[in-house]
Amino acid sequence: MSEQHAQYTKLVGLLDERGAAYRVIEHEPEGATEAVSALRGNTLEQAAKCIVVMVKTGKKTKRYALAVVPGDRRVDLNALKALLGGTYAGFATQEVAERLSGSVSGTILPFSFDPELELVVDPALLKHEEIFFNAARLDRSLALRTADYREIASPRIETISQ
Repeated sequence: MSEQHAQYTKLVGLLDERGAAYRVIEHEPEGATEAVSALRGNTLEQAAKCIVVMVKTGKKTKRYALAVVPGDRRVDLNALKALLGGTYAGFATQEVAERLSGSVSGTILPFSFDPELELVVDPALLKHEEIFFNAARLDRSLALRTADYREIASPRIETISQ
């Protein structure tokens, strides 16, 4: 099993163990939020766009955040910088993002399984009954009940989108 499918299996196992209400949606391989939302039939506002952000907090120190925002919005780097007490914020390199998230770009889950990666979710995403995201695979997504997501993922909820 590839590492990518291992993350998928880990997530589905966690959701099953916690009794979450979710649906698996199989589709053509796609990682772009707009295109995959069309394939899944969800609005962009319900799509969880997941981006790993690096925040410098000192000369040689940095923190990483998994920023999760609605698919129709952009991550507000200044908001994350302020939130994490940083002097600079930027997108993590693809290598770092994939290592910390355990998934390839375009399939990053709105869950953090790495203590180095702080999960921060914009409240605008959480006002829908369900959220949609690629499930660590380009060909498979999940529609997850938002209340179950909040309970299981335990994200920090802050306004981080524009």
